[in-house]
Amino acid sequence: MMYFNQNSSLLGRLTAYSESDFYPFHMPGHKRADLDFPNPWSVDITEIEGFDNLHHPEGILKELQESAARLFGAGKSFLLVNGSTCGLLSAVSACVKRGGKLLMSRNCHKAAYHAVYLRDITPVYVLPKPTDFGIMGSLDPEDVERTLDTQPDIRAVLVVSPTYDGVVSDIEKIATAAHRHGVPLIVDEAHGAHFPFGEGHLFPKSALCRRADVVIQSLHKTLPAFTQTAILHLQSGLVDETALRRFLGMYQSSSPSYLLMASMEQCMELIRREGSRRFADFERLLNQFYETCGGLSHIRLFDGAGEPNCFDWDHSKILISASDLGLSGQDLYRILLKKYHLQLEMASGHYVLALTSLMDRPEGFKRLAEALFQIERDYAPAAAQLRGQCAPAPPGDLRQTERQGAPAAPATTGLCGGDIYRIPRLAMTPAQAIELPGQSIPLEESAGAVSQEYICPYPPGIPLLAPGERIDETLLETILRLRAEGFALEGLSDLTNKWINIVKS
Repeated sequence: MMYFNQNSSLLGRLTAYSESDFYPFHMPGHKRADLDFPNPWSVDITEIEGFDNLHHPEGILKELQESAARLFGAGKSFLLVNGSTCGLLSAVSACVKRGGKLLMSRNCHKAAYHAVYLRDITPVYVLPKPTDFGIMGSLDPEDVERTLDTQPDIRAVLVVSPTYDGVVSDIEKIATAAHRHGVPLIVDEAHGAHFPFGEGHLFPKSALCRRADVVIQSLHKTLPAFTQTAILHLQSGLVDETALRRFLGMYQSSSPSYLLMASMEQCMELIRREGSRRFADFERLLNQFYETCGGLSHIRLFDGAGEPNCFDWDHSKILISASDLGLSGQDLYRILLKKYHLQLEMASGHYVLALTSLMDRPEGFKRLAEALFQIERDYAPAAAQLRGQCAPAPPGDLRQTERQGAPAAPATTGLCGGDIYRIPRLAMTPAQAIELPGQSIPLEESAGAVSQEYICPYPPGIPLLAPGERIDETLLETILRLRAEGFALEGLSDLTNKWINIVKS
């Protein structure tokens, strides 16, 4: 049973969720904790006397940004009230002139692709290596080096580390490769704002201390700050600061929210006062959780230490697969939500992601561990009997089938990251493709055409296809197979995913 009335208002649903017993293993990182913030109506202002201007900071906001730089260990820091999106747009725009060339990891956030479009940039992709767990792993620094060697007109390198799943790349080696060629390294560290503050072994080192030139972090994802709060750190002469400030002025709202900026200030003050203790408690809870779940026999938790192509990994991203029980990621997600009232961050084809932060409570970890052990007890007997045939149907109404009472076939696919993700041939830049005359055709008939749209399995949102890329037969077969198996595909303007806009021939 859902925690809200389907006919209630948005505020009504939000209130019902906040008052429910559903535990939040999802963003934002404050986890609905009461951080003693005042009535938002009473402190919501615009630029008035004594409160400075984010686009021309000279007083309290300038001091806040300088304080942030000291706390995070950056050269300079810029507050972002339009999320990491505006930081990525600004960084790419400042580093790559219009019509230039950008080396970027294929698993970048869609904001990076938007920057490529807006600046008519030619993207050159490097693809992360796959892991045995079935997710995309780290970038190989040698791939970056090779690409820079063969294409000396590349003007910047952009990588995402950590990924949505918490996988980290060797930023120091990638930075060395970029700097050897005289270009800056931009790191989308949106999911790693907590990295500078962990004192144990569970959190990787931040790109800030790995020689990255620009680092963008979303405070709201893993720290106690309001949704939409982020920060951009600059620490290199390879980036034109004047251009960066100019683009921040373009991509940020002209009416920045003082509520969001006050939330960032409060977040940073909490870390200064209590960060050491809170992160120590957080790491203790994570260690206990992983130790407890080591007793699971059929449910697997991702362990980056045992995975090929995983340079490092953020333990706060708990990846759980019950595919040995015949359960897809969507199945496990729904069971945890409906039966155990645990709201996870996302479900993928064969696993789920529970996102944790220093604001999580012992209760949450305890409930999740107990639920996983109970699910294993519920499904293991039937899974053993049906192994190699088909998966057992979950109890209740989750995946029942009426076909002669047979259990439902598993929704998971045999395709893993290495099978799904390739880099199609670039026929023209994304901007050229989008702005040329187009036509809509059935997706099944699109082989050989040049796409005007994205196709991204979501999550994690890595494009299978981007504008300007030619659709070959193998790629089309993969897309159609994922669609047939019920994967969420985003990016097409036709929400039924039956038609695609292509460049008119």
